[in-house]
Amino acid sequence: MAGNFTLAIVKPDAFGAGKAGKILAHLEQQGFRLRAARVMHLTQPQAEAFYAVHRERPFFASLVSFMTSGPCMPMILEKEGAVAAYRQAIGATDPAEAAEGTVRKLFAESKERNAVHGSDSDENAAIEAAFFFGTADVLAAR
Repeated sequence: MAGNFTLAIVKPDAFGAGKAGKILAHLEQQGFRLRAARVMHLTQPQAEAFYAVHRERPFFASLVSFMTSGPCMPMILEKEGAVAAYRQAIGATDPAEAAEGTVRKLFAESKERNAVHGSDSDENAAIEAAFFFGTADVLAAR
């Protein structure tokens, strides 16, 4: 999966505002292919486990609270150089600093309510994808 796949999450702010379809359509227009998706409402233990790398950071509790505030939509997206391409497509964490046409510029509310999550490396993409999806859940590339 490394290199051509990444994990993306439409976060509760964007999902609750009815932006998930628009975000996915925007990403598909940029050449990403949807390989797996589900809608789920993370529990506190799930959110704490997923974001465990940030446990010692001052924003950890608010991040967990936010990610458990409503449904989200984890997805596996495919594209050559997927992690880097996705990070470019979503833009800076703060939508005020994001480039025009990026997901966060178009759909995010603030630095904290920034519409989407994206893996930051091929290694983390594989780990994060396995958190949400089993092998049988992922549509094979054609």
